[in-house]
Amino acid sequence: MTRTRFGGPGARCGEPSKAREWIRRGAHLQYFRWKHFPDRKIPPSLQALNRIFFQYLAEPLRHPEKSAYVNLFAPCEILHAFDLYPMFVESLATFLNGFSCEDLAIDQAESHGISETLCSFHKTFIGGVEKEALPTPLFAMASSVLCDANTKTFMYVTQRRALPSLVIDVPYTPSSGAVRYVAGQLKESVKQIEEITGKPFVIDRLREVIAVENETKKWMAAYLEALAVKAFPNHLTLEMARLMLTHTGMGRIETLQFFRTLVRDIRKASSRTGKTIFWIQVIPFFDRTLRALFNYKNDYQILGMDINLDDLEPLDLKDPLQALAKKMVYQVFNGPFQRRIDWILRLMDQLKPDGVIYFCQWGCKQSSGGAALMAEALKAKGIPCLVLDGDAVDRRNMPEGQTKTRVEAFLEMLR
Repeated sequence: MTRTRFGGPGARCGEPSKAREWIRRGAHLQYFRWKHFPDRKIPPSLQALNRIFFQYLAEPLRHPEKSAYVNLFAPCEILHAFDLYPMFVESLATFLNGFSCEDLAIDQAESHGISETLCSFHKTFIGGVEKEALPTPLFAMASSVLCDANTKTFMYVTQRRALPSLVIDVPYTPSSGAVRYVAGQLKESVKQIEEITGKPFVIDRLREVIAVENETKKWMAAYLEALAVKAFPNHLTLEMARLMLTHTGMGRIETLQFFRTLVRDIRKASSRTGKTIFWIQVIPFFDRTLRALFNYKNDYQILGMDINLDDLEPLDLKDPLQALAKKMVYQVFNGPFQRRIDWILRLMDQLKPDGVIYFCQWGCKQSSGGAALMAEALKAKGIPCLVLDGDAVDRRNMPEGQTKTRVEAFLEMLR
């Protein structure tokens, strides 16, 4: 397969301006395509998901002067209140994977001394920055939830790009004291964003954002309820794309509209017929075996990915910053791994899948370290679990033959 190098077809890797333009243009053209020429063979909600994902991806690429680098668990509601765009670094990494040039970015990062064992999402992002293939936003904002390497990545990139860095340190153990500590950091971050942008913070605007988020969570809960009994098509790429809506896009009206449409679509769907699989951790959506088995298939339906269902609790509008702090501290991915196990087991009681695939993402010590504990807990509950090693970004670490053998054997066992 011929790879598309940084800068588009025929361009050399050393042309960062062309690389940025091709990446920006690619995101915008995909948004244009799904807005004006959607695939009528799939449900309206999935058409909308394609469109909204590329809208959220394209906005900060087109307007870096109104954007900020963020990670998965950054408090992006604050950015929305300032009318700023989150430039979601993990999605940027998967987009570079879509250009089939993630290996170049990863090699570039490692050539600058970045460890081979760092998460491949972050190595791809760092390599894109080093190649100057990604635009420079106003500042960066990250939280330490789930992954301490997140903060190191942001420290490295902001130093290289001379950017202001807002890192929210979330204590490992959830407590009321931890909530107060994080709330103080959020208040300080608001002041810093005011200084960076020259715009005043309007608390009522943040309340509006959180009100939309709370309404969105109602529809997410309704979708989860219907998912327990309905057969609804899914697509591995779209399940990964949904992260943009369920995290950095929470509080935006487009996200709310998507989940409203999704609930309407799934309620009209037929009852379950084939086998159902629940996915834990991120998905290597580019893998041909997995795509052939699961994309829009009825025999084996991917119910969802745990990270897309991690928070359905409404936030208190009285003190929005305190509410955001509580959301971050009590996030199910924060604290001892047993919290995540208990939450997954409750989800399994509701969704009743036929099996679970637990993916150990390259460089993610948290997912790999907890795999045996999660598999044991699921086995005790009578739910078969396949622990699958691989890489959701770097194709070189995703052995296709081994994946095919193990996944097909697992599905055959379920039959």
